[in-house]
Amino acid sequence: MAKGFELSNGRIFETQGKGLAYFSAMLARYADGEVVNDPVDHADLVSLLERYDQIFDGPSKIGSGVARFERRKTFVKGFWTFGFWVVRKGNDGDTDFSYKTAVTGRPKAGSQAFYDACHNSVVEDLRAEKARQFDRLAEADGCLPCDITGEMITFKSGKLCHAFPSFGELVGTFKKNKGWTSGIPEGVLTQSTDRQISTEFIDKAIREEFRVLHHLAARLRIVQTLSRREL
Repeated sequence: MAKGFELSNGRIFETQGKGLAYFSAMLARYADGEVVNDPVDHADLVSLLERYDQIFDGPSKIGSGVARFERRKTFVKGFWTFGFWVVRKGNDGDTDFSYKTAVTGRPKAGSQAFYDACHNSVVEDLRAEKARQFDRLAEADGCLPCDITGEMITFKSGKLCHAFPSFGELVGTFKKNKGWTSGIPEGVLTQSTDRQISTEFIDKAIREEFRVLHHLAARLRIVQTLSRREL
């Protein structure tokens, strides 16, 4: 439980225990049937759901995209349970998910590797866009407001992340477009070798396909890289 983790929106937890406490406190702030209307809470849950999808094979919990989150009370096997539900866009329905599993679970190697390959395809684009945003929008002191909290942040304390769709949604869309929802074919991703820090696509054409999708669909924002809130 001592191992920490970082969510894709920049939220950092020093330990899994702190992550569990953070999302437990979040759940307690909402009444049964209430929509999660705090934009920071919503962003955290989207990123947590991305992590959940990397843990399990099978249909994505994000699906066609997140419309909203709700706290719901359900009766399961003789007991009342309380948890977060994701309501998806379009006619994609809704489903529950365990924040505890998302915090403590370990992403599956294949799912994480594909996610990493997609991210590595656009990492230089993201770095360049972050620099452009600070060059264009920063005030005289070099700071600009966090797009979620409004607090002023520096280039070092800020992180460029995805607003809508989330990066996990883009990865899922790309996987679906390629017909790889049941698994990634052999020969698509680089194999783990000495000195290889992260996975990439072997075929540069596939990498470029994802870059094009990302360029057309991604909506980006600058947010503060955050540790958990004080509970």
